Amino acid sequence: MENYTYNSFMLQLEALNISKDSVYPVFLFFFIAYIFIMFMNAGIACLVCIDKSLHQPMYLLFCNLSLNDILGNSIMVPRLLSDMLRPPSELLISYYECVVQAFTTHMFGAASHTVLMIMTFDRYVAICNPLRYAAIMTNKMMIRLTVSAWGVAFVLVGILLSLTIRLNRCRTVIMNPYCDNASLFKLSCENVFINNVYGLTFTVVLFTASIGSMVLTYTKITVVCLTSNNKSLNNKALKTCSTHLVVYLIMLISGFIVITLHRFPQYSDYRKYCAILFHIIPGSLNPIIYGVQSAEICKSLSKLSRSKSVLPSF
Repeated sequence: MENYTYNSFMLQLEALNISKDSVYPVFLFFFIAYIFIMFMNAGIACLVCIDKSLHQPMYLLFCNLSLNDILGNSIMVPRLLSDMLRPPSELLISYYECVVQAFTTHMFGAASHTVLMIMTFDRYVAICNPLRYAAIMTNKMMIRLTVSAWGVAFVLVGILLSLTIRLNRCRTVIMNPYCDNASLFKLSCENVFINNVYGLTFTVVLFTASIGSMVLTYTKITVVCLTSNNKSLNNKALKTCSTHLVVYLIMLISGFIVITLHRFPQYSDYRKYCAILFHIIPGSLNPIIYGVQSAEICKSLSKLSRSKSVLPSF
């Protein structure tokens, strides 16, 4: 018979299934990935803020993506690294910390979609309506797009977690190496039908809006490129849109793998690793794909390095 502990404020996390010989190599991999994510995303965000030539809508919107990658990894990965070096019996987390971790985890996933959606709008205006780009993508529009991206994600995730917080808990074991909404509401012995319905609706609405906007936008961009004889426009569209599309596909495929593996309990260990990689892989690749491949950012980095190397002599 299962023992129940009602509304306990200390929860037990489930450890990753790692052999003793593999603990330190896996720890080192995640640690290096975390440092790389923080350094690259913070570096590019600072570079965009410092260099006035990069104060363009595309790069300012990209800062939202860097901020999201920093947010999504800074709460989950350090805790995961410390837990890897502890025995399973000591993997305890307070309920409040668990809720914060779950909120940031889902906020990261939702904002990844909404931020990339507003970046899609920017690319659409730049390629399909270049003459009016400056008039449309004003500072006010930038603020509206940014607030909309984060606001929509915040409201959707806020409702998701609010429905879970209202439940009484009768279990204490989080069946995951970190906290998320599903792990939290599975602690309850109450009816979680509303949670399941909203969670499914949340996922369907977010993915439908995200994929739909991408398909519609890129269809229109393709039509414009095919009907235009402007090689400069076509080259610009190919370069900027292919970069954006690769970033989106990496995020989408990573998310789909995690969602699919949730339906197969026998692959729970694979699901745990994929859920962690959902944070790490996009966060590592985004600054490389979107930042380093940008000619303007490379020029800014080169200019900054030259200015640092030329020191005044006394």
